[in-house]
Amino acid sequence: MLPVDSRQLENVKGEFLKLTKKETMAQRSLDRRAEETEQNNSRLSVMAQSDQKRRAEETEEQQNRRLSDMAQCSQERRTKESRRTKE
Repeated sequence: MLPVDSRQLENVKGEFLKLTKKETMAQRSLDRRAEETEQNNSRLSVMAQSDQKRRAEETEEQQNRRLSDMAQCSQERRTKESRRTKE
């Protein structure tokens, strides 16, 4: 085995600590991202459930009105786009 002086040992310790800190920071970043993803998924799930509940409570007449409004908006948008392309 080769002799190791204290300076070399300190350098190795320093490099090891740098790597350990980088790994710790990277892991924290991954943990944060995973937590954010979990929160976003939870929010989306709540939104989907409330939308599903609203639609379940919606009468057929309300649903037809909502769909008609959506179709009318879509038609108006297409008309505006058509006018722009002709100009």
